[in-house]
Amino acid sequence: MVKLNSETRFKGLPLSSGVAFAKVCLFNERRHQNPPVQTIRTKEVLQEKERVQKALGIVRERLDVLIESVKSKVGPAEAEIFTAQKMILQDSALQRRIFEHIDSKNFNAEKAIISSLDFFESKIMQMDNAYLKERASDIGEVKRRLLDVLTNLNPSFQCANESYCLRGKNRIVIAEELTPSLTMELNTDYIRGFVTDRGGVASHAAILARGLKIPAVSGIPNIHDLMFCGTDVLINGDTGEVILWPTEETLAQYPELKLPPPESLKAVEPIASLKVMANLSLAKTVKEAVHHKAEGIGLYRTEFEFFAAGKLLTEEEQYERYVSVLKAMHGKPVYFRMLDIGGDKNAPFLKLPKEQNPYLGFRGSRFLLGHRDLFKIQARALARASVHGRIHVMYPMVIDVDQFLKLKKAFLEDTTGIASGEIKHGIMFEVPSACLDAAELFKLIDFGSIGTNDLIQYLFAVDRDNESVAYDHHPNRKIFWSLMHHVAHAARKHRKPLSVCGELAGIPEYAHKLVREGIRAVSVAPKVIPLLRVAIKNKPKLSRRKTQHLLLKKLKK
Repeated sequence: MVKLNSETRFKGLPLSSGVAFAKVCLFNERRHQNPPVQTIRTKEVLQEKERVQKALGIVRERLDVLIESVKSKVGPAEAEIFTAQKMILQDSALQRRIFEHIDSKNFNAEKAIISSLDFFESKIMQMDNAYLKERASDIGEVKRRLLDVLTNLNPSFQCANESYCLRGKNRIVIAEELTPSLTMELNTDYIRGFVTDRGGVASHAAILARGLKIPAVSGIPNIHDLMFCGTDVLINGDTGEVILWPTEETLAQYPELKLPPPESLKAVEPIASLKVMANLSLAKTVKEAVHHKAEGIGLYRTEFEFFAAGKLLTEEEQYERYVSVLKAMHGKPVYFRMLDIGGDKNAPFLKLPKEQNPYLGFRGSRFLLGHRDLFKIQARALARASVHGRIHVMYPMVIDVDQFLKLKKAFLEDTTGIASGEIKHGIMFEVPSACLDAAELFKLIDFGSIGTNDLIQYLFAVDRDNESVAYDHHPNRKIFWSLMHHVAHAARKHRKPLSVCGELAGIPEYAHKLVREGIRAVSVAPKVIPLLRVAIKNKPKLSRRKTQHLLLKKLKK
C-alpha cells in the first residue's frame, strides 16, 4: 500500500472531543500474529495447565492495579470496564473449556486460550445486538492479555526497537482498534490523541478516552497502513476529521493548537456584548467551565452521562450529577437537554431496533415521547434537583407547537407531587419547521437555543458525517442567515431568551454575525471561551491569526 506524503484528509467517527497535532506512533498490531500454537505430548499437559493458571493469576493482579488507577484518574464507573474483564477471567465455563482443550486435544496453553476465547467471542458476535457486539471486544482484550503474559510480550510500538522511538510520548497513536488496554496502559499523561480503523462511540475505549480528555477518531479503514512512524497528523475529535501532513495554511485554521492546556489558561473576564456559556457533557468536568468563568451551562448533553456509564442511570444517579452541576455554577443558569438519542448517537444498552434512516427516524423528542419510562425518571431527577437552583429543561429536535405541548404536559404529569424549585421549559431550534414556526413557539416556550449543526444538516439536506458531501455543510448561505434572523426576531418580539450552541458559535467571525442579528448569548466548549471573548472585544474583521496572537499575548500576562 502506498504511503502518503502530502496533505490528505479523511473523515471518521468522532469518539472523544478535542484537537491535536503531532507526529505519529504506530502501535504494533502484529505481536500475536504468529503465536507459538502447537500440539503437546501427554506428559506436558500438567505443565501447560500450570502455565495457564499462572497467566490467569498475573493478569488478574495487573487488572487489580489498573482498576485502582482508572478509579483515581477517570472514575469508578469507568473502572468497572476492567472489573468486567476480571470477571471473564474468573468464569468457570471459560477455564473449564481451556483445560479441556489441553487435556483432550493436547493443545498447548496458547492454542487452548486462543481456541476457547475465539469460540466465545464468535458466539457473541453472532448476536443481533449492537451493545453485546461491542462487549465482544472485552473477550478479545482478555485473550491478548493472557497471550502477552504467556509469550512475555507487552503492548508496544512498531518502531520500539529503534533509538528514535518515543513510545507514544507527545505523539498521536495510530492503531487498528481502540481498546481499553491501549487507552489506559500506555502513558496517557503524554499521548496527544488516538486514530483507529475501528471502534464505536459507546465502546469502552471511547468512554475512557473521553474521561481522559484525549482526542480520538475511529472508522478510517487501513489508516494504520497509510503512514510511517513520524508522519505529521492533525486530528479533530469534535468533527472526526483526520489530516495527514497538514500545511501551514491548514494549521493556521486551528488557533487552539497554539494554546496551553485549558486548565492552565488564565480566564478572560466576561464581556458586555455577548454572554458566553459553556457546553457540558459530563458533570465531573464542570470545573473547566467554572475555571473559564462561563456565564452558565448553555447546553448540558445529559445523554453523555449514560454513554459514559455504559448503562441506563437510575433517578438517584441522575439527580446526584445534576445537583453537582447546579452547585458548581452557584446560581448561574444551567440548560439541561433531555436525552437526545438517535441519529449519530446510538445507545447500544437500550437495544433499539435498527432504522433505515436514523437521522429522520425515532430520535430526539420523538424518542422521549415514545419512551415515557426513561422520560419520567429523568424528569423526576431534574424536578428534585431544581430545589438547588433554577432548572432550564430543553427538549431536542422539536418540530412544532403540538410536539412541545405534549412534552411539557408529560413533564408536568411525571413530576406531580415532587417538591421542586423553579423550572423553565424551552426547545432546541434545529429542525427547519420549528424555526419557521418560531413566532408561535415563542408564545409558549420560556427560552430557545439554536443547534446550528443539525439545522444546517436538515436545511440543506446534507449529512455532516458523509465525507462525499461534507463540503456543503457550512453556514455561508443567505437563506441560513435569513432563518437565523427570523428566529431571533421572534425571540425579541416575545422577550424570550435565545442562545446558539452549535459549532459556529465558537468561531469569532460567525459570533460577530450572531451579535448583529440580535443574539446575545452563545454556548461553546469551555476551552473556546477565552478565545471568543478576546475576539469579540476586538474588531469584527480581526483575522483568526491576529485573534490568536492577541489571546496568547493576554494569557502570558
